[in-house]
Formats: sequence, structure tokens, C-alpha cells
Amino acid sequence: MQGSYTPEGAKLDFTTDMSYGDYLGLETLLEAQHPLSPDHNEMLFIIQHQTSELWIKLMLHELNAAREQVKQDELSPAFKMMARVSRIMEQLVHSWDVLSTLTPSEYTSFRPFLANSSGFQSHQYRLVEFILGNKNEVMIRPHRHKESVFQQVDAELRRPSLYDEAIRLLARRGLPIDNSALERDWTQSYQWNASVEAAWLTVYQNPSERWDLYELAEELVDLEDSFRQWRFRHVTTVERVIGYKRGTGGTAGVSYLKKVLDTQLFPELWKVRTSL
Repeated sequence: MQGSYTPEGAKLDFTTDMSYGDYLGLETLLEAQHPLSPDHNEMLFIIQHQTSELWIKLMLHELNAAREQVKQDELSPAFKMMARVSRIMEQLVHSWDVLSTLTPSEYTSFRPFLANSSGFQSHQYRLVEFILGNKNEVMIRPHRHKESVFQQVDAELRRPSLYDEAIRLLARRGLPIDNSALERDWTQSYQWNASVEAAWLTVYQNPSERWDLYELAEELVDLEDSFRQWRFRHVTTVERVIGYKRGTGGTAGVSYLKKVLDTQLFPELWKVRTSL
């Protein structure tokens, strides 16, 4: 009879055992969507951003671990973690394809219900930027109203970035690095340094002599490449949906996002390609 088939051996009673839903906390997860408007399309907007935050949580898990591995000179595990982050960013790039099905008319129907809330206020995204070296003290201010979150982003602001730890590794491996690049104000965004470029150039000129550093350089480039694509897809999706309106959080919207595209996280790794 159709519908009567039961996979042989499948457990059917979870009265006393942990089920799939229990393990994943699905009851809490699937009840976390609370549209504020009567508009059908708001659910898409909420789920898009909630799933992005879950992926970003995993990115932070991997980036923090990768930074620690680089500090310990354990590069092989770091490579796997960084590669995973690049693939997560690819996943996030494709997620904009779903949000781009939201037309300007549809978004306008529920946008007023967002009030001043905005992705600009995502503390997890800010942590990713800080770990990758794009530091800005102003960006921690939207989190002052939540002490635990504020402490988290403030602590990351003051911590060496993943790239800072990579530069320290170059110095530990005997490559000459200016002290200004090794002990600096970690709350400031990293700026190009001639000695760091010279060190990476040495690595690229003789890959076989420092193969793990060569691979580290390429993993970092892959990471920034993926991050750029994620940000670019964000800009084009926002422009498609709201044009050049100001963002709900008060930013200039697309104009602000386009300026962010010019940010270069690992400048020497891009410049060295011209020097080779």
C-alpha cells in the first residue's frame, strides 16, 4: 500500500532518546522568525539574514581557530580552516541570489517595520572584519547597549588580526620585518609595509624553500578574494532592491557599500604580484 513503507531498522520512538530535532535545537531555531508586517515577503528577508548569521558564526569559529594555529606555527590545520571560510563565503555569495528575487515594490511593503535595524549593526560581521584586519573603533559603538556583545567586539578590536599573526610568523621564520609591523596599535587597520612586501616577495621567488609560507600566502589571497566577492554581491543586491536610498541604519546605502569595496586587507600580497 502506498505510504506504508517503513525503512527497515529505523528508530521510530524518541520518547526517551535524543532525536534529530533535539540535537539541532530545531524547535528554538524554527520559532525564531517573527515578521512584524503582514507582508508575505518579509519571511524571506528574515530567513536570509538569520541563515547568514549562522554561516558567519561558523566563519568566526574557523577564523579564530586558524589565527591560533598560525600563532602556534601549526599551518596545516590553519590551511584547512581558512579554505573552509572561503567556501562559506562562496555560499554567502550565492545566498544573495535568493534575496535578489525580492523586488523594490515588495521590499517597500515591509521596510518601514525594520525601523532603524540594519545589517550594518551585525556584531558578527564586525568581528569578521576585525579578525581580517579592517579595524575601526567607531564600528563598535552601535553595540554599547549590549554589554556582553560590546566587550566581545572591543576585545577583538584590540587583538592582532589573522594577518598580523601571519606577519609575526614571517619574522619568526627569519625574514626581516620592521618592528613597526610587529608591535603596533592593533586597534588601527593594517597599513602597507615595505619590509612585509619584501618578505612575501622572497617567499614567492623561491616557493619550494618556504612552501608552507607560500601556501599561507595563497590561502590568505583566496580568503580576501572570496570576501571581496561577497561584499560586491551585497552591493549589487542592495542597489537592485533599493537603488540609492539611505540604509535603514542611517548609512548612505549603496554609496557607503561601494566605498567599502576599496578596502584592501592584505595589501602586500596583492602588490607583490606586480613586483614578481
